[in-house]
Amino acid sequence: MTIAALIARNQTIEMPNYFNLALDNGVKPREISEIITHLAFYSGWANALSAAAVARDVFAQRKIGADQLPPASPKLLRLDKEGEEKRATAVEQQFGKVAPGLVQNTTDVLFRDLWLRPDLAPRDRSLVTVSALIASGQFAQITYHLNRAIDNGLTLEQAGEVVTQLAFYAGWPNAFSALPVVKDVFEKRAN
Repeated sequence: MTIAALIARNQTIEMPNYFNLALDNGVKPREISEIITHLAFYSGWANALSAAAVARDVFAQRKIGADQLPPASPKLLRLDKEGEEKRATAVEQQFGKVAPGLVQNTTDVLFRDLWLRPDLAPRDRSLVTVSALIASGQFAQITYHLNRAIDNGLTLEQAGEVVTQLAFYAGWPNAFSALPVVKDVFEKRAN
């Protein structure tokens, strides 16, 4: 969560400390690499490239080689064809006539490639996404991704802790602005 918030906000000054802390606490280099790759799509290429430069230096200092990083094109996880078809159809119907290229890339690049990369568990990939959305103030996207995170194994209690943790790294306004969306997801899932 913290690494995702730092990348989403392009706070490179803190990244070396938190990348090292993550590695010291058992986060694998390949997971950090996947977080950066994932957030290139959710926080922008410039933020991801800045994070990659920091990670390169941290990895070099710790003698972490390419053999400890994920391949560029790994064997992907199995696609939930029914769920993905439903998602793709809904997005196509809603936005296909407005931005067909974005809709197609969302299907092909994000949900049929990025989300299926195996070096970051689906729950963790969802956790990173929700964290980045809150940290960058992208509240309109939280409902979908928080529901996906819960479907991927994040508990409601853990989701609440995400918001609490992010208040310290993304600011209280972002955390409190996310709360109505999070509360709405919780209430709808309880019914």
